[in-house]
Amino acid sequence: MTMRFQRRALIAASAALPAAGFLGAVHAQPRNPAWPRAVTLGTAAPGGTYAIYGPAWGQMVQAATGVQVSYRTTQGPNQNIILVERREIELGMTTMGVALQAWNGQGEWTQGNRFRSIRALFPMYDTPFHGIALRRSNITNLSGLAGKNVGLGPRGGTPGTYWPIILNTLGIRPAALRFGSASDMQGQLNDGLLDAFLFASGVPVPAFSEAETQQQVNWLDFTADEVTRVTAALPELAPGTIGASVYRTAGRDLRIVGMFNFAIGHQSLDAGFVYELVKAVLDNNAQLRQAIAAGAETVAENAVKNTFLPFHPGAVRYYREKGIAIPDNLVGA
Repeated sequence: MTMRFQRRALIAASAALPAAGFLGAVHAQPRNPAWPRAVTLGTAAPGGTYAIYGPAWGQMVQAATGVQVSYRTTQGPNQNIILVERREIELGMTTMGVALQAWNGQGEWTQGNRFRSIRALFPMYDTPFHGIALRRSNITNLSGLAGKNVGLGPRGGTPGTYWPIILNTLGIRPAALRFGSASDMQGQLNDGLLDAFLFASGVPVPAFSEAETQQQVNWLDFTADEVTRVTAALPELAPGTIGASVYRTAGRDLRIVGMFNFAIGHQSLDAGFVYELVKAVLDNNAQLRQAIAAGAETVAENAVKNTFLPFHPGAVRYYREKGIAIPDNLVGA
C-alpha cells in the first residue's frame, strides 16, 4: 500500500475552533429527544493534528444534530480509548494500531485489559511516522539517534507507544526517550535539550512546520531496509511516502511507515445520533478540508481501512446506504 500526502495550508481560524465550538454549544438543542443533550470528544495535546481535527468535525456534528460537543485535551489515542471505555467521554480518536492493542489487551498500557466497548465511527486520515533533528546536530537518519536524547510526543499517544517499539526493532538505542506535547518537544528541541523529535500525526505536523521556520532542520525518515524490517515486525504499519511539497524545507520525498486513524464512540450511543454524526462529517468533506488538510482522506471509501474493530450500527447504516460493504463480523452490537 502506498500513500502520498500533498501540502495544504491550515486555515488560521482552526486554532480558535475549540473555543468557538464551546461557545456555540451553549444554545445547542438536540434535533431528536432520544439523543444526548451533550457529548465530550477526546482530542490530544497541542501541537498535533488531533487538537485541530477534533474540534473541526465536532463543530460539524453539533451544527447538524444540535447535540452540544465539548472537547477534552488528552494524551492521545491510548487515553481516548480508556476514557471512552469508562464512559468518561462519549467520542474519541485513535490510530488503528493502538486500537488493535486495546481490542486484544496487548501492549503495556492496556495492563492486559481488553477494551471491547469502543466502536468505529468513521475513517480520518493516515498517520506517517517521521521526525526532525536540528541541522547542527549532524543527525541525518534514524541510526544516528543511537546515544542521543529523543523526544516522542505524549506517552499515551501513538508516537509515544510505537516509536520505542520501532527503534527497538531497528536496534537503535537512544540515550533517553522523553515524552510530552508536540509543542513541548519542539521547544526542547529548539533549546538544545533534545537532539531529535520523532512524531506520528497527520501532515503537515504543525510542530514540524513551525520548527522548520525557526531553525535549520534535517528530516528523519526510513531507509528501504528499515521499512521492510519494521512492517514485517509490525504488520499494522504500512509503507508510504510523504511528498516533497508537504514541508517547505524537506526538498525530497520522505519514506515512511504509517497507520490509519478512526473516530470512535461508545457502543451505548444512540444509533440515530451516530448515523447523523457520520453523515455530517462524511457528506461535507469540502468543509472539513477547509479546516484541516488531513480531512482530504476523511471519505467513506476509507472505511475499509478498518479490518477488526466493530463499527457502531449507526455508522453501518450510513455506509451501506452509500453502497460500501461492511462485513457482518464488523457490525457491533
